[in-house]
Amino acid sequence: MTAIDHPGADTPAAEPDAVADGPFSTRQLLRLDEALRSADRQTGLTFSVYIGELDAPTRESAEKLHKQIDDADHAVLIAVSPNQRKLEIVTGNEARKRISDRDAKLAGLSMAAAFAGGDLAGGVLSGIDQLASHAGRH
Repeated sequence: MTAIDHPGADTPAAEPDAVADGPFSTRQLLRLDEALRSADRQTGLTFSVYIGELDAPTRESAEKLHKQIDDADHAVLIAVSPNQRKLEIVTGNEARKRISDRDAKLAGLSMAAAFAGGDLAGGVLSGIDQLASHAGRH
């Protein structure tokens, strides 16, 4: 059984330094923040992560979230809904020129494997790293 199968079960986020009402510990949040900043600096794109419920259809819901990002054409959104077991990666028009659908699918498969093992934070970190690597330097 994984944390995705049973939300709220004992997970790394249930550590004493867990952030109230969130799936990540303070340390995990700091690592995610640094990964996002690094990916932004390295690529010139804007990377964002959304963790939570997505309206159905989930792809359209993730695309609506993506449009809310400043300069959405140069943005990459990783949307994860653990309770729904859904993952969506949305790239803007300019970001899509640097991150192919194939690259996004490979990153998604890697993330899904980590999620299945109960590692939500590690999966997201891996996805950010892979997508930024595929995007290359600006």
